[in-house]
Amino acid sequence: MPSTYPRVRIPGPIKYTSSTRESEVVEHSWDRLVARDIVRIIFFVPRDNFDIAAGVSHALDSYLRAVEGRPSALFEYTCCYWEPSRLSDRGWELIRNTLNPKERRFFDDYDENESFHPEKDGADPYFGIYGEQDSGFGFEYHARIPWRETPPNSVSVLQATLPTEYLEERGAGFVRELALDMASRLPFTSGHAGLALDVAFSSLDRLDALRPLIFRHPGFDIRDAGIRDNLGTRVDGVHWMNFLGQTVLGELGGAAGLRARLQSPSIHLQELDGERVLVTLGPEPEAGDMAQGQPLPAYRELARVLKPWQEPFPWGHLRKQGRAADEEEWRRWWRRFLD
Repeated sequence: MPSTYPRVRIPGPIKYTSSTRESEVVEHSWDRLVARDIVRIIFFVPRDNFDIAAGVSHALDSYLRAVEGRPSALFEYTCCYWEPSRLSDRGWELIRNTLNPKERRFFDDYDENESFHPEKDGADPYFGIYGEQDSGFGFEYHARIPWRETPPNSVSVLQATLPTEYLEERGAGFVRELALDMASRLPFTSGHAGLALDVAFSSLDRLDALRPLIFRHPGFDIRDAGIRDNLGTRVDGVHWMNFLGQTVLGELGGAAGLRARLQSPSIHLQELDGERVLVTLGPEPEAGDMAQGQPLPAYRELARVLKPWQEPFPWGHLRKQGRAADEEEWRRWWRRFLD
């Protein structure tokens, strides 16, 4: 069937440099795409690995069932302090061990040697499973470091990606049920699923290549929030599927209060257990097209409702780096559903 979504394949190679021990600069070239279209599913969970490992295992199993029979989806992995390698029985053993913590330990209790490499004792658990290069498949989990007194806004992050071709093949309903199943055992504070761009690091340096796409198609997300962003209870933008936890929902007046603020008939609100909701914007994700008069009005409506809880503009450091013009453009993209 013909593609119903903009097909994004920005060719490389990716140029980058590194330094030797002798401080010599070495130039490298990586033959991969600068960007491609994907579906991203992500959850922000204010719990330690010891508390959510079973829920993460369930989410991983849901993803594995969804990509079963697709060898290109499970190609390599990284786990804690292990270097990226081809996915093997040993890799699965390390990943499953990460999701089977034997005891709760706090980083405060580590001695100096242990604290230098906390991941070796499971205090900084993370792993990633990736498809073949540029395939669009991936699953990543990074748990927050456990402290007796948790730092403000600290969350664990779980993310999965699928190529847009998968969405076209299986249908939006299947992807929606996958995201719901992955979320079902995670005590998330927020999360979302929808169209995104997988951009070679760093996306902030790819503005020239991305500009024609991101301002024409506002439904593509490029904000790849991670463990160091400390999202807390804030909302990471507006997307096709928007999972809202207790804190934000409570301040909105519960599901009834949120429902009363939403007028578009294409917006569907589904109550979940634990005083949480899923807000879905239409039967399938949309990229929008400003050139064709498709500004995604339902996305704009939800963005206005959630504005007080949305993450502040995250890239204010660009101006300090002498990149004021870039910062203004990124800020305009960040506010694309508000202005």
